[in-house]
Amino acid sequence: MVTASNSMTQQPQISEEQAPPSASRQSRASIIETWFEAHNDLAVATIVVAGFLLRLWIAHGTFLNPDEALHFRAANTPSWWLTYQRSLGIAHPPLLVFLLHFWRAFGMSELVLRLPSVIAGTLFCLIFYAWVANNFSRTAAWVSLIFVSLLPPMVELSAELRHYALLLVFCAGALYFLDKALSRNSVWRMSVSLLCLYLALLSHYSAVLFAAWLAVYALVRLRSSSPSARVLITWSAGQVGALGISLFLYEVYISGLSRAFSGSNVLHGFMQDAYLLNSYYQPHRDNLLLFIFARTGGVFQFLFGQLAMGDVMFPLFIVGIVLLIRSQPDPTKPRITSRLGILLVMPFVINCAAALAGMYPYGGTRHSSLLIPFALAGVSVSLAQLLKHRISFGMAAALGVSLVCHLSTAKELPYVAPDAQRSANMQAAMAFIHQIPAGEPIFADLQSNLLLSHYLCEQRLVVSDRSIPGFVSYECGGHRVIASTTKYIFTARSFYDQWQEMVSKYHMQPGSKIWAAQMGWYTYVAFELANFPQFQLAPHDFGPQIQIFDLKVGQSMPDPKLLPTT
Repeated sequence: MVTASNSMTQQPQISEEQAPPSASRQSRASIIETWFEAHNDLAVATIVVAGFLLRLWIAHGTFLNPDEALHFRAANTPSWWLTYQRSLGIAHPPLLVFLLHFWRAFGMSELVLRLPSVIAGTLFCLIFYAWVANNFSRTAAWVSLIFVSLLPPMVELSAELRHYALLLVFCAGALYFLDKALSRNSVWRMSVSLLCLYLALLSHYSAVLFAAWLAVYALVRLRSSSPSARVLITWSAGQVGALGISLFLYEVYISGLSRAFSGSNVLHGFMQDAYLLNSYYQPHRDNLLLFIFARTGGVFQFLFGQLAMGDVMFPLFIVGIVLLIRSQPDPTKPRITSRLGILLVMPFVINCAAALAGMYPYGGTRHSSLLIPFALAGVSVSLAQLLKHRISFGMAAALGVSLVCHLSTAKELPYVAPDAQRSANMQAAMAFIHQIPAGEPIFADLQSNLLLSHYLCEQRLVVSDRSIPGFVSYECGGHRVIASTTKYIFTARSFYDQWQEMVSKYHMQPGSKIWAAQMGWYTYVAFELANFPQFQLAPHDFGPQIQIFDLKVGQSMPDPKLLPTT
């Protein structure tokens, strides 16, 4: 008689080749999951290094845009005091400018100047991954890591000489160390969190919105924790310090800019131009609900750099929020998991409220970069749940999305394509200018002047003459530059008006030749003026973002009313 155990041993064995396809796929997926469990640090390092190298690639080989040149010019001074004085004229807090003043010692090439942003953007990837892993699932953490490391806008934001990479890394640090301080009852971790918050406030004004949200988040965490008196006192004192920094920035920087702009609300009036017009709510123009919906969707379109992908990720974010609100408490996570759904929505509410009040833009531009961590956290939670928390599936989906966004991007103006911004284009333009006779001045708008003073003057300190109202002039490389201080970007009509004013105020002789240079964003003046035979233009193009052409004083001009104004 054959025993049951013997009969079982006599059953034919099913090889992997004979197994059903679904079982085989599950087996391969399990192997991948096991590998990630055993090599988690190596896998994280691989993704982060890939993101770092991608940022380096984007940061090298392109000339500075006008905003980058503005920040460097403020930093490129003989003393810290003069750097501070120049920082007062920039519509951002001073941290980046002071950092650049120190960083110049390592070199002043485009790549070296952008390295602080590259490093900050890379550190943000690591810190954000750790925070998501602590509060959500590992699959969500992996999805978010790939997104912040590889998505085109994330790479570009941290490959420019701007404030946004610093803002993101310090906000992430404040959030991560706050969680650690409360879970471990640690005073020093709380101090690090507060230091990160202060540095975020000194990096970008939108950090004030983050500080308001972080205070609410901390209060929720404090209720679910049992902090010691020292931790609680440290946090409370830190809020006073954050308020003090905010008041300092308002009194010293924002108020000064407001006075420079005739008392207008600088956070509104200074940035509400054609580029940010739709990012502010206008009751006479906008439907309230449509504004909120469209601008929120715009955040996701900007974040993914692809309109259709952004439209898909917006509802996925909503799904993630619903999943969090309905989730059961996880004993291995902080006891606020279900509340995190509401807390992830709050930054959107705060930013939108600021736009409704006309205080800060809201929508699909870099100015809402503060919302990136919260948007990606919600999307990552949703994708992780849809993919049943399989790390391999989540990574494959995130990599696929990132690849699609790189292959089919949607750019918001002002934007300079990398090919158009190649350093070789600027080098060719400077070589051309050096061939211009010394007695023929160069006329430029404000943004072009920023680039001319950087490249024509070879990054040396420029001594300017501002004795003529509305204009600035200086000598560089044997050439005289005259630039408008009131028109950031010339249109055909504003160029005509400024030309007439410049010729009159500088007493230019009839028949003398003057060269006009336009560099940076919206460089359309030469193209628009060429439609009028009276100008007799023969512009020299150095890529689509640099045009140089000459005019003679007193030559025939068309009716200015016919010239384009935008």
